Amino acid sequence: MFHSDPADRPAHRLLLRPIAPLRRSIAFAALFVAFAATAADTPPAAPDDAFATNARLLASVRNDDAGGIERALRDGAAVNSRNRLGESALLIALKKNRADFAQTLLAAGADVNEAAVNGVTPLMAAAYTGNADMTRALLARGADPLPVDRIGKNAITYAAGEGHADVVHMLLAKGVDPNAVYRNDLTALMWAAGYGHAATVRVLLDAGARTDSVDNRGKTALDMAREFHHAETVEVLERAAKARN
Repeated sequence: MFHSDPADRPAHRLLLRPIAPLRRSIAFAALFVAFAATAADTPPAAPDDAFATNARLLASVRNDDAGGIERALRDGAAVNSRNRLGESALLIALKKNRADFAQTLLAAGADVNEAAVNGVTPLMAAAYTGNADMTRALLARGADPLPVDRIGKNAITYAAGEGHADVVHMLLAKGVDPNAVYRNDLTALMWAAGYGHAATVRVLLDAGARTDSVDNRGKTALDMAREFHHAETVEVLERAAKARN
């Protein structure tokens, strides 16, 4: 069973990488097929020329073919074409951390809020990979930081769990509540603490994240940091807890 919980270490690394290290394999088991099916990036063959052109766009992004992307767009491909998983060309590019492809697609009018069938958005992909420039570009074009995907995560929890403090800071500046509660009563602070990302913990604390919030097992962010022996993170959280008592 998939558990979205930073205290269960394999569970946190979600949907955006097709192959995960062993410690994340449990978390990927239920969702791997939906995210890693390479063949799904190309829609089924059809005689319609426009449909084939759209398929070329998706295939070009998947195959790292910059020229193919430009040709497909020039030939009239719909920039918001999606594959069988509902992934747009922009989302595929951002999952691959290809900012150059993403910029080309944005310039062509790609929808920054187009989510895949599992709810993952382009902003979540950029936050997960820690691409600060693309996160900034997406937010500037109106990307919504609040939606959650089907496993109950959103852009800030992806970024916090991966330790991308600069991305977390951007999302907080856009008005994301540092004390928002997600699935299993987890907060962004818990995601950062459970993986020992002290710098990200500091950013969240500076934004007003509470140290006394508990998840559905009654554990605080400090409990999670202690459980996995993240000494620096424990020290930061202990100091913050004392300062607020």
